[in-house]
Amino acid sequence: MDNRIEARDFLMSRRAKLTPEQAGLRTSGHRRVAGLRRSEVAMLADVSVEYFAKIERGNLAGVSDGVLDAVARTLQLDDAEREHLFVLARAANGAAEPVRKRKPKNWAPRESLTRTLDAITSGPAFVRNGRMDILASNALGRAFYDQVFNGPGRGNLARFAFLDDRSHDFYPNWPAAADVTVAILRTESGRDPRDTQLHELIGELSTLSHAFRTRWGAHDVRRHGSGTKSFRHHIVGEVTLSYEGLELTAEPGLSFLIYTAEPDSASEERLRLLASWAATAANTTPAASPKTAAKTTTSEA
Repeated sequence: MDNRIEARDFLMSRRAKLTPEQAGLRTSGHRRVAGLRRSEVAMLADVSVEYFAKIERGNLAGVSDGVLDAVARTLQLDDAEREHLFVLARAANGAAEPVRKRKPKNWAPRESLTRTLDAITSGPAFVRNGRMDILASNALGRAFYDQVFNGPGRGNLARFAFLDDRSHDFYPNWPAAADVTVAILRTESGRDPRDTQLHELIGELSTLSHAFRTRWGAHDVRRHGSGTKSFRHHIVGEVTLSYEGLELTAEPGLSFLIYTAEPDSASEERLRLLASWAATAANTTPAASPKTAAKTTTSEA
């Protein structure tokens, strides 16, 4: 990823999204665009138009944290967007990359991590990387995401969302799920611009999916820490689940996600039904079970 192009496109997209009214400016007469003018951002951020033009061209080298803060505040960036801007600035300034644990070519979960996943029995739990590969899962997670493994997704949530038509049934609000998926990948591309596998995935999705290309061009970023999602599973129907995302300190770049249902809810009962179905399927047709499909995934972490 070209850092200057990414910074330029990101800042221009944020300026285009913010109207003068949202920025507290009064306007009159015809405006060619709905967003803020470059001069208006410069005025609100208390920098010269020329200096902001330099920043918006992607020249972030040497820009102070104070100016970045002012720009972020003026453009009303949320926490994820602000972090993305500072990540791009650190890269432009040649900041040393954090020391990362060396990853094996074919990543495999530690036995203790597998035991931790298996200890969670009331909801889907899994480990994924920034490219949205599901690298390890508990039994309920394998049953919950069976279509992600058994189809074009090949164990990757982004491929599933954009290349597998079944995702439109799995996600009742597919457009919102697609937006989040792309925003996670865009955030990861800023954090790890040298990830060749991520570039290959983005290229694949851009080539095969117009919906992905459109969203990728929006330059939206997102933190994926906690929240509530609705799903429509092909076995048990609609469920609404809360999720918590945890960063694995022993495995830099990997996230541990756990989904749970409201106690005594229909969703909780349907998760129990899914767990029962998964146990039966594993005992009767292990070769076709989601667990077997998951084991075939060899994505590098």
